[in-house]
Amino acid sequence: MSSFDRRTLLISLAGLAACGFEPAYGPSGAAANLRGSILVDEPTDRFSFELLKQLEERLGQPVNPSYGLAITLRLEEDDLAITQDQEILRYNIIGEADFAIRSLATDAELFRGKVSSFTAYAATGTTVSTREAQRDAYDRLMVILADQITSRLIASSGSWLT
Repeated sequence: MSSFDRRTLLISLAGLAACGFEPAYGPSGAAANLRGSILVDEPTDRFSFELLKQLEERLGQPVNPSYGLAITLRLEEDDLAITQDQEILRYNIIGEADFAIRSLATDAELFRGKVSSFTAYAATGTTVSTREAQRDAYDRLMVILADQITSRLIASSGSWLT
């Protein structure tokens, strides 16, 4: 039984190699030179600072950057669960990020994209616990958006990374 599984795996891997599949970060992969080459624009508030921090964890701090990344962040908070007494028990946070990668040498835009997601937090308990839950929810949202931006940059890097 296990030899059949190994055979299937080997045949599948051979099929992937034949169709031109390469790991993005492989030696000749499109994103091999991406790490440390992107300078994210200066943050303007706590949320954009947290997003910058998350992006630098994924893409590396710029060493000798060739590319600039501009991000426009939009955040919205909605009431999600309201009791009959009009108390809000849960909030939904929706985040969208428009981003554009540009060459620092020519200032030409190379790729543009948009990502979005949401998260929520409970407003039960004390004021302090609600504020901490809110802060944590915004931080989680920045992690999600950073992951999505990074994935889009890696996936598209073959068309703009030199």
